[in-house]
Amino acid sequence: MNTLIERITGMDKMSDQVIATDFLVSAKSAVRNYSIALTETTSPQVRAVLRKQLNDAITSHEAITNYMMKNGYYHAYNLHEQYKVDMKTTATALNLAESTT
Repeated sequence: MNTLIERITGMDKMSDQVIATDFLVSAKSAVRNYSIALTETTSPQVRAVLRKQLNDAITSHEAITNYMMKNGYYHAYNLHEQYKVDMKTTATALNLAESTT
């Protein structure tokens, strides 16, 4: 994101968090979708491919989660801290919406 636009929108420090969160949500969706597909197929070859893709998606999810926890974007074991992060993100989104109207 352009530095000037980041400052104007208040997203300068949050862009990494936004990208990582979007990536984490996508990885969760991939795990869910591969799991469903795996239970719906009867072909051993397709099952093998889906199982590998599911394992890769799980590995990606773990890596993203670890990155987010290391950088303070995600507090999987501390609801109070996660609430603070979520409220800050919400406030930023609301401020951004107000500044564009």
